[in-house]
Amino acid sequence: MSKIESSLDELFAKLVQIKNTGKARLCGVWQQSQPQISKLKSLDLVTVKAFVLKFKWRILLVLIVLYAGSKAYDYFFPAGDKANAPVTITSIVVEKKDVPLIIEATGTIVSASIVDIRPMVTNTVAKIEVKDGQEVKAGDLLFTLDDRNDKANYEKLKALADDAQKQYLRAKELVAKNFISKAGLETSLANAKSAQAAARAAEVQLSFDYIRSPIDGRAGIVNVFPGSLVQASNIVSTSTNSTATSSVGSMVTITQLNPINVQFVIPEKDIPVMLENQLDGEAMSVNVTVGESGKKTYEGKVIVIDNQVDPSIAAVRVKAQIPNTDKTLLPGQFARVSLIASTLKDALAIPSQAVVINPRGKLVYVIDKDGKAVSKPIKVVYEYQGLTVVTGIEAGDRVVVEGKQNLRPGSKIRESKNQTPPPTSPTPASAPVTPSPTEKK
Repeated sequence: MSKIESSLDELFAKLVQIKNTGKARLCGVWQQSQPQISKLKSLDLVTVKAFVLKFKWRILLVLIVLYAGSKAYDYFFPAGDKANAPVTITSIVVEKKDVPLIIEATGTIVSASIVDIRPMVTNTVAKIEVKDGQEVKAGDLLFTLDDRNDKANYEKLKALADDAQKQYLRAKELVAKNFISKAGLETSLANAKSAQAAARAAEVQLSFDYIRSPIDGRAGIVNVFPGSLVQASNIVSTSTNSTATSSVGSMVTITQLNPINVQFVIPEKDIPVMLENQLDGEAMSVNVTVGESGKKTYEGKVIVIDNQVDPSIAAVRVKAQIPNTDKTLLPGQFARVSLIASTLKDALAIPSQAVVINPRGKLVYVIDKDGKAVSKPIKVVYEYQGLTVVTGIEAGDRVVVEGKQNLRPGSKIRESKNQTPPPTSPTPASAPVTPSPTEKK
């Protein structure tokens, strides 16, 4: 007990010594601060104003630094994280669906058939049977040339052919009665055939004076007038002055407008997808818009993919056919084409805004059964018009669409009451990412 008592006495003595030392130091500090305290008591408004004016820029800089630091702290450490409060988000449930694989291109409207009407002979236009912009059928009479000379020549040769045929028939009767030899009959037959051939040639020559439409379509501007001299195989040339426009060349152009074609090019990298779909036996669909407004969309089918790639642009030409019953599409118009090259079966599609990009790749936040956010890395297979097809998640997962910027792995979430429905599937119109054959399957 004596050792314990002596230890307690020593400890008490040390405590008393520490107390006295601390008290002495506090008294010293108080005495040293008395002058400054007395100065603070002597401060007035004029002194403070002079100090602020003297160091105003330094004071302003300090305030700016403090404000920026406060905002940065709030940004990197949100109130929800600091207080461990739930983060308000909007989410969707991932479902499997068929997503069309769309390739965009630009092209030109071209006619399925277009014919420049030119004369086969040099002659004078007698009558014009067609009007500017008239719809014509194959075989309709367009122009009549001066046929007087050709008609007279045909009638002359036709009469000679008829007479030669009668001479041949008479020779057959005479041969049967042994009045002439068989050689005379053969000569008569040759003369009849020759006369008939000459008559047919004259008939063909006469037909050149009646110019008919070879196709169904719409006539353009008629470039000749009654009395105009037209020449065979002439070249189109148009001259314009201040008073009139005159054209020489094709008499008129017939253009087929229904159906009409659109021609465009597809990059070389997308050729395997198109050819794979073409082997299935079904023609690929296209949606075409023309003009700046693009209010109306025309649907058509691909009719041909060119058999070679243009090495200068690394692309292949494709032609599709479009119904044009109202004749609103004209050759030469600029067109925007959306080609539905294939369909991704049972794909997992989410809104593109749900994808988070970080230095390690792309990920999405998925809500687990405990209502907490879990990050999952994904791979983008195809992206088009706000819809992204991904792998790395499962059907039925709830993916965060809005509010992901405030989430961290393990954050608690709270669904927003006002949810905007996300896009469900793309509609034919960023250049899309073409999936590999394995991803397509």
